[in-house]
Amino acid sequence: MPSLIALPAAYLAGLALSGPGAAASAAIGVAVVFLNFAAHGLSLAWASTVSISVVHAVALVGPVVRIAVIVVLMFALNTLEWFSPLAFGLAAVPGTLLLLAYEARLTIRGLGSSLQIPADPAAVRAAEALAAREA
Repeated sequence: MPSLIALPAAYLAGLALSGPGAAASAAIGVAVVFLNFAAHGLSLAWASTVSISVVHAVALVGPVVRIAVIVVLMFALNTLEWFSPLAFGLAAVPGTLLLLAYEARLTIRGLGSSLQIPADPAAVRAAEALAAREA
């Protein structure tokens, strides 16, 4: 898993460039990127059990909520003396871009091509009603 490589790499880069506070901030930045990605996947998985409309809502509103959580977390951490917002950002932004590239690579390879999204119950009822009316 790439996050297992990125977390210590960010920590060591922060430690080498600016000390233990920056190292911890960079590691937190990478961890937040990973948790954001996991929250995205879990929220979409949950939404897929409800309906396609909920999947759309989660896909559209979820990123805004998750970004807001990251910003609030960054402001909260910034109250700590050792926290470095620069190290956090310099780890989180490239981490996000690398994670998106990794996800794109998996998608190109076909991961997820066998996913089956269940039909929306309202659409199934409408199709059945239409078929009954036409018969």
